[in-house]
Amino acid sequence: MSTRTVLQEGTAAAEARAAAALTTEELYRELLRRIGEDTMRDGLAETPGRVEKAMAFLTQGYAMDVATVLNEALFEVEYDEMVMVRDIEFYSLCEHHLLPFFGKVHVAYVPSGRVIGLSKIPRLVEMYSRRLQVQERLTTEIADAIVEAIAPQGVGVIVEAQHLCMMMRGVEKQHSATVTSAMRGVFKTQMQTRNEFLSLVRHGGGAEI
Repeated sequence: MSTRTVLQEGTAAAEARAAAALTTEELYRELLRRIGEDTMRDGLAETPGRVEKAMAFLTQGYAMDVATVLNEALFEVEYDEMVMVRDIEFYSLCEHHLLPFFGKVHVAYVPSGRVIGLSKIPRLVEMYSRRLQVQERLTTEIADAIVEAIAPQGVGVIVEAQHLCMMMRGVEKQHSATVTSAMRGVFKTQMQTRNEFLSLVRHGGGAEI
């Protein structure tokens, strides 16, 4: 190992120790200083504390898990037709730039003896969206959580979103939308089930698939 590498690693370790000694609020204050702001002016004096609270709220999904969210709201039923919750609003943060992306989630499943309490599906969406995310992973996490929870005949999830990392920076396209889908079980293997789901999404004014 070269002397230069040793020095670089020593510097990185020292910086990590210095950062660990700061509170989260102090880290945000330092960030404001580094972009050239006066952190003591009226408009910014309380900003680091507000940002700390806002980020805690926006990332609260890390403190949640599927079992707690569902809270045993799983019910035995003799029903084997599609169940759909459409137009679930969500807000998340892109893990690449920490900028928001937001939109709607459409979730459907065909039960196999058990169903989920309807209010719990939006709560699942909330849990996964309140983390640093990419839309593709958000889509599959919702689908896979339902598969694991109730082992249905199939699950379909469509997410349509606008990304501020595309609208405010980079290509700056204001009217673009990103649509992702995850199909499991009969939604993947049976065209009739898949088409019924897509038709219901369209009928509700959702994504143009």
